[in-house]
Amino acid sequence: MVAMEHAGQALIPTLTPEHLELQRAVRNFAQKEIVPIAAEFDESGEFPLDTIRKMGEMGLMGIEVPEEYGGAGMDALAYVLTMFEVARADASHSTIVSVNNSLYCNALLLFANEEQKQKYLRPVAAGEKIGAYSLTEPMSGSDAGNMASRAVLNDAGTHYIINGRKSWVTSGPVADLVLLFTMTEPEKKQKGISAFLVEADKPGFMRGKKEPKLGIRASATSEIVYDNYACPVENLIGKPGDGFKIAMAVLDAGRIGIASQAQGIAEAAYEASVDYAKTRQAFGGPIGQFQMIQQKIADMKTRIEASRLLIYNAVMAKERSKRDGSRYTLEASMAKLFASEMAMFVTDEAVQIHAGMGYSKEMPIERYYRDARITRIYEGTSEIQRMVIARNELGLR
Repeated sequence: MVAMEHAGQALIPTLTPEHLELQRAVRNFAQKEIVPIAAEFDESGEFPLDTIRKMGEMGLMGIEVPEEYGGAGMDALAYVLTMFEVARADASHSTIVSVNNSLYCNALLLFANEEQKQKYLRPVAAGEKIGAYSLTEPMSGSDAGNMASRAVLNDAGTHYIINGRKSWVTSGPVADLVLLFTMTEPEKKQKGISAFLVEADKPGFMRGKKEPKLGIRASATSEIVYDNYACPVENLIGKPGDGFKIAMAVLDAGRIGIASQAQGIAEAAYEASVDYAKTRQAFGGPIGQFQMIQQKIADMKTRIEASRLLIYNAVMAKERSKRDGSRYTLEASMAKLFASEMAMFVTDEAVQIHAGMGYSKEMPIERYYRDARITRIYEGTSEIQRMVIARNELGLR
């Protein structure tokens, strides 16, 4: 469990020996196995299956899942530390880790029954299969109540027949199992959404076009089309109409994951910028001697450390939730909002510090910049985060 120590009114997690060992192991793996291939996979857009399988063997695809369900049995801080280190090496790999842990495994851990956990959680948490989370549709992003896909119970009451098109499914081109949210009672809008566990190798499941993305290009993203897909009733998670509640609860954890991803990207860009400022020569000395460069370094460092504290605050709220069932929506949204906007600031400044070299593919700086941009969009845009935070503070629902 996470240890805590007081700092004024804040609670700051203390890294235990187990956390430190995990951090060292993940950093070593990421720097040796991921960094050398990151640019190549970014260029090709190929899914990095080999390294993902290796991370599965390390227990990184189900970090918070108990060992009896195939996971590592660690805590939220362990997950965040893993995301920091993987994202510092490559954002695409960290996206795959985030979806597997935060959205798929976390959802099943919280809401699936015992049979579903044994059948559908265990192989994904163990890294043997890849999971995906599917909520968004071509005309339904932040407005989930506008879904067009449908799941209709057949006359025998044995299967739901699913039809529709889902978009922006992370790991969609390679996923073995998908956590699908679709309408069972469309007249109820958001309250008519249900959640299903879908097996990708069954008839009626078709992978659509792969998205040509600006960043996180090695994290394969695609449409998924359902054409009279027959989903057994036992694959319904919870009750009909529970889907939106499940999706929103799971996104709280997902937002901590994306905040951690943004943090890792920013740290990589910052470290490269400090090194460059020390070694790049101009006007008779290193560019780090100039006050304008120093101002950038100071602003970058301050925002990175502020972001880290907000992420840790969200981690503590999530751990508290495990004990008393409280929500941590506010803390997760604040961390995600600040970290994602911080990452865009830091990577933009990193490009500026590196000047022409920052704009060249000869260095990873431009990739950090491209990868950081998505963190302000997925798992709830910055605009949605601001709305969530404000409505929470104003007592609005």
